[in-house]
Amino acid sequence: MAETVETKEPRPLISGVRIENFRSIPSAEVELGRVTVVVGANGSGKSNLLEAIAVAGAAAADKLDHEFLAARGIRPIEHALVVPRFACDDTPEQARIAVGAPLSLWEVSVRLQTDPRQSVFVGTNAIGGESAIAQLRAAGDRLAAAVQGGESIEAIRALHEEFMALFISGHPPGMTSFLIYAPEYTALRTFTDEGQILPLGVRGEGLFKHLVDLSRKSPEIVERIGEHLKVLDWFDGFVIPSDLGPGEKRLAIRDRYLAKDVLLDQRAANEGFLFLLFVYTLLLSPDTPRFFAIDNADASLNPLLCARVVADIVELAREKDKQVILTTHNPALLDGLDLSDEEQRLLVCERDLDGHTQFRRVPKPRDGTVRLSEAFLRGYLGGLPKSF
Repeated sequence: MAETVETKEPRPLISGVRIENFRSIPSAEVELGRVTVVVGANGSGKSNLLEAIAVAGAAAADKLDHEFLAARGIRPIEHALVVPRFACDDTPEQARIAVGAPLSLWEVSVRLQTDPRQSVFVGTNAIGGESAIAQLRAAGDRLAAAVQGGESIEAIRALHEEFMALFISGHPPGMTSFLIYAPEYTALRTFTDEGQILPLGVRGEGLFKHLVDLSRKSPEIVERIGEHLKVLDWFDGFVIPSDLGPGEKRLAIRDRYLAKDVLLDQRAANEGFLFLLFVYTLLLSPDTPRFFAIDNADASLNPLLCARVVADIVELAREKDKQVILTTHNPALLDGLDLSDEEQRLLVCERDLDGHTQFRRVPKPRDGTVRLSEAFLRGYLGGLPKSF
């Protein structure tokens, strides 16, 4: 069954992040694309960028509590680990994070500071850039004028809907549901029960239940997940068995090299299959976040397969109007990017001599230059360890 292609106008992307005094980042302004790949040495600060965005998203959702932050994929928050204290600087009093859509149409900002009574932070946030506030006021004025002028019920209803749409969308699209996914194979192999955040937890919790739900309400999506999984040459389809007992969680996976009556389940499948099953479900499902990150996106994949999967992520993110940030240590993953496309970005993350994390965008390569993977390994792009 062919899936109906959505024709809705794409929503604005989260275009910029400003960070001050968060973990290893004293000051940074980062521009994002629809798909942004971040490379850098271990401990350079790649995950700190993701966590800054996740904290801002939690602030937009009014969920700045430790339990909810952990469910978003954020490591433990302590003031001494959040607000950086570098040997060359005085310790700042607070951290600031701002995340916005184009032209500051919508912006969410959060300030993290010490609570004198506890060794943790307290957060405050403000939502809405100047353009957003001006638009909201103008819509309110039009609505008030229509009521006072005795216009028709239909006209007043339309203006009221316009006002409420602006009011409800008072934060960058996708911010409140931003998650940092880092799927773990124990959760994927055992189909752990769903986590605190539905439908998919940041470690892969809830995958089986969500596949069951999709197979009931949108079987064409499950079919498309299976089609994309054929990037694995041995894969020949999967189904959710109809004879499952109470509480049983099992897929029936077909390997085209085995006899037709021999089926694997997820416990016998390799790690690359499990990772791809999770990623394609995340991208194709209409119920997963619109804006998310995958930390260490190269897990257990062959180098050539990495490039193909990134190209698929770009294609599906555009089709499904999603925005994705990937971190990686695998050079091959970079070859799936087309940096001539403004919606695709490659960022290099490095720490300077004072330990400050900095981000630099890699420009479009000139014709005839080496592949991005080779440029990365040769040190042309930066982002490699300097200690040996």
